[in-house]
Order: sequence, then structure tokens, then C-alpha cells
Amino acid sequence: MKVKMISRNPDNYVRETKLQQHKMPRNYDPSLHPLEGPREYVRALNATKLDRVFAKPFVCNLSGHRDGVSCFGKHPKQLSTLATGAYDGEVRIWDLANRISSRNFVAHDGFVRGIAYTQSGGRIFTVGDDKTIKVWKAEAPEVGEDEVPVNTILSKFGLHGISHNREDNKFATCGEVCAIWDETHNDPLKTLKWGVDTLHTISYNPVETSILACCASDRSIILYDQREAQPLRKVVLTMKSNKLAWNPMEAFNFTVANEDCNLYTFDTRKLDTPLKVHFDHVSAVTDVDYSPTGKEFVSASYDKTIRLYNAHHSHSRDIYHTKRMQHVVCVAWSLDNRYVFSGSDEMNVRMWKAKASEKLGVIRPRERVNFNYQEALKQKYAAHPQIKRIARHRQVPRHVLSAQKKMRTVKEKEQVKEANVRKHTKKSKQVPYVSEKKKHVLKEEV
Repeated sequence: MKVKMISRNPDNYVRETKLQQHKMPRNYDPSLHPLEGPREYVRALNATKLDRVFAKPFVCNLSGHRDGVSCFGKHPKQLSTLATGAYDGEVRIWDLANRISSRNFVAHDGFVRGIAYTQSGGRIFTVGDDKTIKVWKAEAPEVGEDEVPVNTILSKFGLHGISHNREDNKFATCGEVCAIWDETHNDPLKTLKWGVDTLHTISYNPVETSILACCASDRSIILYDQREAQPLRKVVLTMKSNKLAWNPMEAFNFTVANEDCNLYTFDTRKLDTPLKVHFDHVSAVTDVDYSPTGKEFVSASYDKTIRLYNAHHSHSRDIYHTKRMQHVVCVAWSLDNRYVFSGSDEMNVRMWKAKASEKLGVIRPRERVNFNYQEALKQKYAAHPQIKRIARHRQVPRHVLSAQKKMRTVKEKEQVKEANVRKHTKKSKQVPYVSEKKKHVLKEEV
């Protein structure tokens, strides 16, 4: 006679401490859970609705500037420190944790064109319309001390931007020429030209630190190598690019903000065609900055909005705007990947959440598990029409909505016209099909 006994291992169901949750056994056989799909769909729908209900991205407003904000500088070591420059030459250092201005000083006569921290965060470099490069201490002066620069370098050329190398003590400025400087010298080590009147912006590659890129007034993007005597490559677009940002994780990719309302992501190994064209803005795009993960970036525009994009998608995942915000000139993504900063014409620096519905403050372990579960459900059912419609819906300002309709109408008319021309043209003179990516690139020069 056989006797069967049930044996269980206490480790599978007994808590180690009374603070832990009881372990619940579950059978994952799908035949035992015929309504699992409908239940999960309802949960995903509710999670998507709650995501839109709690989408309140605006965190705070940092006021103190007496003129429009022109540029940002992020501290490489301290997450709670941000430097901003204004049209009147004033530079302010912000304590983001307490949301106050910890320090301010007049750095230049006219616009502050660029701010850059050294790789250690000990010094601040600023450039302005007065053709000077000024070096400041990152720490505030002692009580009773005057705010004076550590060093002042007078440049022969106008200066429009600055970028500091991530590994050594070199920095680069742009203006009439691209100049490579050393912190210990008052004369440029090297000047690089390629027949261009003005270079608007400059940026060092964060990984391949000897490579840098500029946007020029002749609608071109120029790549330089500080080890070479001549520029490397050049690509000319149909309209001028205003800003450039490198992807910090895929260092061979960069994104430019263009005057034609679009952003273009390029691969440095193949500049004749952009990897991706990013749409949705209805006016000139003025600035762009990547998240530290390299998966997303934020853009600023003259249409009084900022948009957040997935780096591999053509359309924005979110749009931020307020009634009082005017032309947005500069944006920055915090190095902890949680916040976005925007500076605009009406003298304010605004702080936004990178994820509009994210809960700030302490999150308990059970809350974290629930948020992760809801996120997994939203991704699993993202293609369902109802969930997709709710997740994509955004309220936009009226002027943006009307401009979007106008741009859509113009684009549809151009497509109809091109189709009619192709229909009534002989086969020998057929109009070639040109992809959207190749329409915006004129030529590549080496």
C-alpha cells in the first residue's frame, strides 16, 4: 500500500521577519485564469487615465533676472546647482534644492552668450558680446569680498558660444572662427576656419573628447578635431541650425535644432541623410539638450512651448507650456534625469518634471512596486486604440493648434500637387521620389 504525503518547504511561505509581506502562491497556468487579459486591460486603461489625471509637470518658477534668460550652465558634480546668463550681462547661480538664487554678478556688457563649468566644477567660464572670456570661482566669495573674475581674456573675434572639454583643461569658443584655448594661456592654441562668417554654437563630444561640432550662419554643421589643423567634415541644410547637442550614450549621434520648426538627428559616420526628423514644433527651434541616459531630449521653441522627445521617435511624447511663458530661448535636462529647466524672454527660469505624472518625494516600496506594475501594463497594452488615444492626448495653446492645422494643410497641398505633376508627366521625365529625410540636406563636404 502506497501512502502519498504532502511536503512543503517553509522557506516558500514563512516570513523571515514580521515587517515583510506574506508570500502568496500563484499558479501561472493560463487555462486557470481565463479572464486575465480583460482584467489587465482594464487595469492598464485605469493606469493610463490616472497618468493623465496626475500629469502636473510644473514644479516651480525661479525669478530674479531683470532681463531675458539667454543660456544655461550645468554643474558637472552638483545636481542642485545651475548657472544662468541673461541679456543684460548678469549671471546667477541657483540653489535648486531651496529654489533661491545663491549668487549673482554682472559678468559682461551686453548678452551673456555662453556659460561652461570646468570638468572638476571648480571654475566657471563665461563669454559675452564684449569679446571677453571671463573665469570665475565656482564658490561664492567671502563676506566683504568683491565679486571679481579670476582671469579675463580679451578675444580678437566676437564670441557666440563656449564649450569645455570633459577630460582635460582645454575649452573651445566660437564666433568668427573656432578657437581652441588652454586654461593656462591667454592666447588660443589653434584657430580653425572653413569659409564661414559666424559660428553660432559649439559643443564638445562627451565621449570622444577631441571632437567638437559647430552650427554656422551658412546653414551648415561643421565637425572639428582639436588634434587636426583643418576642419573634418561639413553638411549643409536647407535652413539654419540654432543649437547642437551630442547624445551622451551614443556619442556618434547628435541632434540639431533648426529654423524650419524641426530637429534633425545625425550620425557622424553618414552625414548625407539624418537618422531621424523630429516634428511637432510650429516655430523656430532655439535649443536642445539630451537627458543623461541618451534616450530622450528636450527642445525649446519660439512657439512658447518646450517638447520632450524619445530619441528614436519622430513626434514628441509631451509638451509643456504656461500662459505667461513667452519665447523659450534655452533648455537643460538635469543630470539626475528627473527635471527639465527652461529659460524664456520674460526673465523667468522654470523647473519641470521630466515625467509629468511622476510623484515627488519619498516613495514607499509597495508604491514603487505598484508604479512598476502599472508601467508594465501600459507598455503591454500601448497599441490598443483606446489606451493609445488617452495616452497621446494633450491640451495645447490655441495659437499652436491653429498653426499646426495651417502647416498640415500646406503639407497636404504640396503632396497633392506633387502627385498631380507625377501623374501628368511622361515616364521619361518622371519626377523622382525624395524621402522626407533627404529633402532637408543640400550637400556634404569633406
